[in-house]
Amino acid sequence: MTDKKIAMEHDKKIALVAHDNKKRALVEWAKYNRDLLAHHEVYATGTTGEILEHELGFEITKLQSGPLGGDQQIGAKIANGEIDFLIFFWDPLEPMPHDPDVKALLRMAVVWNIPIACNRASADFMISSPLMDGEYDRLVPDYDEYRTRQIARGEGTGQGAGDSAEDGA
Repeated sequence: MTDKKIAMEHDKKIALVAHDNKKRALVEWAKYNRDLLAHHEVYATGTTGEILEHELGFEITKLQSGPLGGDQQIGAKIANGEIDFLIFFWDPLEPMPHDPDVKALLRMAVVWNIPIACNRASADFMISSPLMDGEYDRLVPDYDEYRTRQIARGEGTGQGAGDSAEDGA
């Protein structure tokens, strides 16, 4: 599979997500990096977005709470090229009833090759990277080949070639 380039503009589209036990850590990190975040477009899920908007003093695009579909909304925005990177402070010691949503979100970030920070140290390295203040071409596999692949019809249905359920076969 060949790669294609997806341009990240100077001002990035950043998703900030935190589980309940990590909200305080994310807010502290965001306050410390407020001036760097202020010239980017920031998205957040549910309560995290409300808290961040209040604490940072600039507009945050707020989506649903994670368990109510916010993680999936961010995943969809990643797939549509509307999020450039993800800062997701999740709690590895806390059981998560919406764990499949969390895994799906992280999977989308990997599939679309966007940077992911899951703790303060990695978020610090990402936000302070010289790549944050310029354009960047992200390499992503060209999924057109995957999208247009031939799919065998009728396999595994128990029907023979030319048979259909309507034929009574």
